[in-house]
Amino acid sequence: MAQDFQSTFIVDEKLCYGCGACIALCPTNALELTGRLAIVTQDDCTKCNHCIPACPVFALSIIGENR
Repeated sequence: MAQDFQSTFIVDEKLCYGCGACIALCPTNALELTGRLAIVTQDDCTKCNHCIPACPVFALSIIGENR
């Protein structure tokens, strides 16, 4: 489902330890592991929120404003 706002997907580098739970759930393959950190390709991310509840350390979020 498309969102009607400008937003950015954030991976908190201080919390992420590279478990990969988020990567397995991303329907657009916008996430990848680089070392021990999940990295997002913003242009591929649809902000669908599938990955956020899977993160065991709450390192994922979406920030932005409604337009």
